[in-house]
Amino acid sequence: MRESEDEDSGVQVGGDAYGKVRVAPRRERRSARGARSRRRGLVLAGALSCLVLGGSGTTWAFTNYVGTRIKSVDAGVPGSQSTGAMNILLVGVDKRDNLTRQQQNQLKLGRESGQRTDTMMVLHLSEDHTRVTVVSLPRDTWTTIPGQGMHKINAAYQLGGPKLAVRTVQNATGLTINHYVEVNVLGFIEVVDSLGGVDVCTPVAIDDPKTGLKLQPGNYSLDGTKALSYARTRATARSDLDRIDRQQQVISALLHQALSGGTLTNPVRFSAFVNSTLGTLSVDDALRRDLIGLADQVKNVSTDDVAFATVPLADVDYKTPTGESAVLWDKAAAADLFRRIAADDSLTRPAKPTASPTVTPSTTPTATPSPSTTPLTVPPSRIAVKVLNGTLIRGLGARTRADLLKAGFLVPEPAGDTRERDHDKTLIRYGPGREDSARTLAAALPGADVRQVDNLGDRIEVVVGQKYPGAKKVTVKETPEETPEATPTATPSAVPTARTATENICKK
Repeated sequence: MRESEDEDSGVQVGGDAYGKVRVAPRRERRSARGARSRRRGLVLAGALSCLVLGGSGTTWAFTNYVGTRIKSVDAGVPGSQSTGAMNILLVGVDKRDNLTRQQQNQLKLGRESGQRTDTMMVLHLSEDHTRVTVVSLPRDTWTTIPGQGMHKINAAYQLGGPKLAVRTVQNATGLTINHYVEVNVLGFIEVVDSLGGVDVCTPVAIDDPKTGLKLQPGNYSLDGTKALSYARTRATARSDLDRIDRQQQVISALLHQALSGGTLTNPVRFSAFVNSTLGTLSVDDALRRDLIGLADQVKNVSTDDVAFATVPLADVDYKTPTGESAVLWDKAAAADLFRRIAADDSLTRPAKPTASPTVTPSTTPTATPSPSTTPLTVPPSRIAVKVLNGTLIRGLGARTRADLLKAGFLVPEPAGDTRERDHDKTLIRYGPGREDSARTLAAALPGADVRQVDNLGDRIEVVVGQKYPGAKKVTVKETPEETPEATPTATPSAVPTARTATENICKK
């Protein structure tokens, strides 16, 4: 490992390893970067023609070349033309059968044969092909697998291959899956190495005895083998949810590096990247035949136009009837997420209102008494919190976030900063209807002030002050009549948890 010194020396990966973002609509940015996008598209097209086709200049030759490198798989999908909106199921499969004993020992994967679903994502390409939305499906999702009953969603592939995986995802999301892409995650090693390595920065320590990966908070440059361990480890507080964030950021970094001048103008690096990438893919036959047409359609998409999201969850520690630990989706919020995707809506813009508001929200925070005497009803595992550093103390926001995670709260995005950095006491701000959740959070942050903010929606925020008291674990005894807040039926947050690829790239 070495600390990153050259931005072009490898792939840069996410600033905090967890994420959420609000970005302006793409059309507001187009004029500022239109010329640059067109130049990038021309460079990419030219590089593909010159380097991969060897100067032949024929689309047929390139299509034939791609066809020989990418395998075809029957996933039972309807397919679609390269134009128009489409949904693609991307499945990362752990294939170990062809590994040597030395490779198995190096990767610390064991010697089991067979294939395992490591990652599942739904990729939505907008109708005008200017935006890509990527939604990660937690592998521990407890759901119905057609013909098999209730299982974790990653069991679908093992039980019935690509066809059953597609049917399961369609049933769970309500989306029509047009195409299927299967990636051998072990081939990821060659992809990273072809780009010269990957630069990562983690805000928390990672110590995974299963993979041998040990990282203290900070910046590191990893080769393909260590990068695979970094993207797959579950040895952090939020387990698979943390891993999802790291995987999304690695993909963002790969996209950024693939579109960078250092890759496109370097014939050796670009050729190695194209060949290693194609060699890891298996796709449905319709997509294999029309992959060049699709690539041409999206050639101007940049990292600003790729948004990553994760399915909203209601329970991150659900115990199944079989004794397994799984996660449950927040049905209302998940339905809204996939409705917006089906409607070709951008996740980085507020959702269109379904009804006229009846109350004009106040912009002035209203102080409320500290709810310390009323019994707690909502457990930390069902409370999502945003952390903002209200001081000039560097790293205090990240430390608070880590403390809340240890206390069992959900903190799905990196800590931010307030505009004014002169906060003395820690402040908990919450939107209307979140009083019960705010009381649980206040119990975990002794001495913090608590205020309702009418225009905060259903969100809860912690503004960390200089007198930050630290977070402690709290115990909540739930009763049946107190559980509705865990699975809300009200309208979900207007802006789903999402983050652009540009935001995911590690900043120095």
